[in-house]
Amino acid sequence: MRDDSPQLFLDHLLGFQKTAALKAAVALDLFSVIAMGDSTSAAIARRVGAAERGIRILCDFLTVNGHLEKNGDRYRLTPSSAMFLDRASPACIVSVVDFLAAPVHLRRFLDDPVAYVRNGGSLGAESTAPNDAAWVTFAKSMAPFIAPVAQDVASAIVRDGKVPRTILDIAAGHGLFGIALAQKAAGAKVIALDAAAVLAVARENAGKAGLGARFSTIEGDAFKVDWGRDYDVVLLPNFLHHFDVPTNESLLRRARGALAPGGRVVVVEMVPNDDRVTPPFPAAFAFMMLGGTPRGDAYTLRELSSVARAAGFANVSAEPLPPSPQTMIVCS
Repeated sequence: MRDDSPQLFLDHLLGFQKTAALKAAVALDLFSVIAMGDSTSAAIARRVGAAERGIRILCDFLTVNGHLEKNGDRYRLTPSSAMFLDRASPACIVSVVDFLAAPVHLRRFLDDPVAYVRNGGSLGAESTAPNDAAWVTFAKSMAPFIAPVAQDVASAIVRDGKVPRTILDIAAGHGLFGIALAQKAAGAKVIALDAAAVLAVARENAGKAGLGARFSTIEGDAFKVDWGRDYDVVLLPNFLHHFDVPTNESLLRRARGALAPGGRVVVVEMVPNDDRVTPPFPAAFAFMMLGGTPRGDAYTLRELSSVARAAGFANVSAEPLPPSPQTMIVCS
């Protein structure tokens, strides 16, 4: 891109149109229809029940933005779209649209961005309220995106042969982190803590995973209810980024107090480098927290390690979880 071109500015200013196009494509199941062989705008339009003109313009826009390829008047999926956007693919993640592009989130970020920048965070506590209905949507829609990360975390925890017997999953949501670990740790029991409505989703996922009596729950606010004691592993997946440093120190102190001797706290987070602008996705995640939480952030490894040591942990190690943009931090 030329340095004397306004293209980058205009492209980002109109980014909401890319969100709109993907929402429309997912709602119409356009990627799956193309994968099944309907490749012209006329054929796609007949299958999804839309105007041919609308489908042609949408497909051309998706082609411009790299989600489709076009040859003559025929469209086909890119390798990435075939893997992640076709509902027949086991790696399909289109359900994340329901949460990440929900109207409440779009309004929050676009209506008055100056307000949360000036305030240093959102003016309400929408994304941290444990009983917010959005967390049920999160638990249902984000599971396909999180499942591979949860499997990698579970594999890393048991890799050294230190298999946990008791697992506590804080702010469990879909429950996949605790479920994945219990599946790899024969006989282990997992307790998921979250709001009652969210735990209904986690219990359903645990049932599908065949955990049966090895899965139980604690209903309530993680800041208020009793966590219990003597856990071999306390999981804090994608939770600390919602809060400020003092709050995270208190959470880690509480997690440390819930451990059995020799136990570990396992944190999963978006972790940018010290420069805070690389890698792109974890670095950009800080802006999501600015607009979505009162005091949340994307913390560097240096910051997370400092907070963990302030909470009483002597050992802190980190392991990236590619191809996801997340990092696992183990505190003991």
